[in-house]
Amino acid sequence: MSENTIAITRPSISNPVPPAQKVESRFPTEVINLPSQGWFYSEDNPLSSGQLELKMMTAKEEDILTSPNLIQKNIVLDKLLESVVINKAINLDEMLVCDRNAAFFAIRRLAYGDQYDATLTCPRCGKENSITIDLSKMDSRPFDFEKYPKGQNAFLFKLPYIGKTVTFKLLNKKDENLIDAELKGMEKVSKDLRREITTRLGHIITAIDGNTERAAIRRFVNEELVSKDSLAFRTHLREFMPDIDSTFLFTCNNCQLERKEETPMGVSFFWPNTGV
Repeated sequence: MSENTIAITRPSISNPVPPAQKVESRFPTEVINLPSQGWFYSEDNPLSSGQLELKMMTAKEEDILTSPNLIQKNIVLDKLLESVVINKAINLDEMLVCDRNAAFFAIRRLAYGDQYDATLTCPRCGKENSITIDLSKMDSRPFDFEKYPKGQNAFLFKLPYIGKTVTFKLLNKKDENLIDAELKGMEKVSKDLRREITTRLGHIITAIDGNTERAAIRRFVNEELVSKDSLAFRTHLREFMPDIDSTFLFTCNNCQLERKEETPMGVSFFWPNTGV
């Protein structure tokens, strides 16, 4: 490992899923443990196993990644995941966002190896830094699954200022698509205000003090949720959610700033500069 290599964490590899759950692949495959451990999926969902088997990318997947049509439609990563997942019975729209994140890091590792060369602009001095990140040491954040009923995607949080209790869920790809569609619809009406926070919270929150009526939830988020509670809830979400830990320790070569940063997910993440 070179001096510029910065170690982060890794999803562990374990035994393959039973043959009945997958189609045969002529290419090397890898089984990753999902950050959710399959805990929040229903028993009949293949993802409840907590594992996902992926095949190595080929030139076919590189075609997907460079397809202008797929890029323009913003579905290029969806098509990539669909292509490399071995178990075709999995409904990828039901995959939790945290598990998708882990899958994409694993896909990249399996395709191009653990070394990821990237550039990162220092947030303090503005200098661009060339860095090398070791993806082999990626891991899931610690999470106490035993505190929550298996098979249920529902959690409680008491808002500290007004005292109401919100029920919320972990988002999946279908939820993200609905959020994106709603935001795009709003942009057609008004380009001046993008309601990112309230729209997202309106999908994450599933009940207010037990009231599951969607209109009541939206009204609460838009008109009653004070900033103190909004911040506390969003902070809780960031710290609470099981996910892949994609942070690494960044040290600026110019001003020596040292702090944790998220792994930059630029074009080079799935398309390293090979000189070809």
